[in-house]
Amino acid sequence: MRHEDRTRLRDELLAEARQRTLIMGILNVTPDSFSDGGAHDGYEEALAHANLMVAEGADIIDIGGESTRPGAVAVSEAGELARTIPVVKAVAGPDRKPVSIDTYKAGVARAACEAGAVIINDVTGMSDPGIVAAAAETGAAYVLTYHRGAKDPEVDAAKEMLSFFERAIEQCEADGLPREHIILDPGVGFAKSYEQNFQVLGAVDGLVRTGLPVLIGVSRKSFIGKLYGNEVGERLTGSLAAALDSVRRGAHMLRVHDVAEHKQAIQMWEAIEHAAH
Repeated sequence: MRHEDRTRLRDELLAEARQRTLIMGILNVTPDSFSDGGAHDGYEEALAHANLMVAEGADIIDIGGESTRPGAVAVSEAGELARTIPVVKAVAGPDRKPVSIDTYKAGVARAACEAGAVIINDVTGMSDPGIVAAAAETGAAYVLTYHRGAKDPEVDAAKEMLSFFERAIEQCEADGLPREHIILDPGVGFAKSYEQNFQVLGAVDGLVRTGLPVLIGVSRKSFIGKLYGNEVGERLTGSLAAALDSVRRGAHMLRVHDVAEHKQAIQMWEAIEHAAH
């Protein structure tokens, strides 16, 4: 994709997020992701699922080639490129839904953007120091995630999160990425205790007050299973509840597995909100 097409899609996407809640559909082209590993790791299966999610109402397709679940086997850059780039090329396009690349590797991010991705979704909070420069140089938006590296149950995660983002945004700007191209993600499930996941979700309002778009990814995660005592495939109710609470607090984007259900839930919430005003 041409650089000007990529930046146009980026700007249109970020502007649209100010108007309504966007849905980022998850497309894991991996054999071992915690929820849908192996379901879409074939090329044809991946394209079919991408098309299904678009039909169900996805605004963004988030393509990932390495599982980020605890204990997952690391994937080489070459392996991740082989999994993701053909799918990105097939799904992305100037007249199609924007594509996000779910990676923490600068090399994968750069290649995916050249293939058509307009968002770099880095759940590790800049573990690769070159990834922000890759976003700046390719004209992509960058998802900056609150990932503290190691879990510490004694930390007030809500308070620390805001301090983390203040410092990290400054670092992004120093690396050449404009502030207005940054999307914030509280990083639910990453280096956090069970209680801390609820703390950061309860502080989404504070993230919204930074003026930057906020992305929430809670779909089917283990803290939901722990609350209800259920398995991955039984977590839709909790996923919807947490997602809608974040929307109520001002979140701009939801990263989800179940696109149709989240789309309908948002439509109902928005209908009530509009009627109330």
